[in-house]
Amino acid sequence: MNKTDMAPPALGPDAALFLDFDGTLTPLQDDPDTVFLPDGMDHVILELAEQLKGALAVLSGRDLTDLSRRVPEGLWRFGNHGLRSAEPGEAPDENIAKAPADLVSAIRQSISAHQGVRLEIKGPVLAIHYRAAPDKGDELTTELAEVLLGFDDYSLQSGKMVLEAKPKGANKGICLERAMSLKDFEGRVPVMIGDDRTDEDAFAMAGKLGGWSVKVGEGATCADYRLTTYQDVITYLKKELGQP
Repeated sequence: MNKTDMAPPALGPDAALFLDFDGTLTPLQDDPDTVFLPDGMDHVILELAEQLKGALAVLSGRDLTDLSRRVPEGLWRFGNHGLRSAEPGEAPDENIAKAPADLVSAIRQSISAHQGVRLEIKGPVLAIHYRAAPDKGDELTTELAEVLLGFDDYSLQSGKMVLEAKPKGANKGICLERAMSLKDFEGRVPVMIGDDRTDEDAFAMAGKLGGWSVKVGEGATCADYRLTTYQDVITYLKKELGQP
């Protein structure tokens, strides 16, 4: 049996836990605005954060302001693939960089011919959602890659029915590495749980720093362990608290 076919071990008392949001703590939805934590999960992750003495963070590609409306403010939150962050009890700083206006315009023009495709502006990160037009992935990838040729600071990353134009530094692995130098996380064992391609950088970084990782769902991964669905993640986290 491959290691990635195995369920993850228990968290140690010295773990630093990083959790993706969409598809990891919640089910994926066609409309990301409708996604919230399942009933009772806010209390579960707050209790687990207390058990880990504050060393728990939600690490998401969502804009930090949007993420902070969906998870408890008492947690560490890293949004925009790590470009924005807020510590427990801190409101997001709204003085943030924006994507270049000419890049936004070029992407709008590129996707305008594709019905069901929409642009989400997340500060400097631009997300192109095509869950409502699932057959458009390859065509959009080609077109947007051409658009980004004129923007050296940006690269294109694919996810589950989304393409993201991201500036350098918008990387969950870089974010996890930086977070591990913060007081709440320093000296602990990093554990990353996520479901998407954007989480692979954080999986790799957790391993590099002596920790381990969990892939949620199917697909090739560099993660150490695997859980099948977000519901299995919930069960796993509850078990860490001794809950059924």
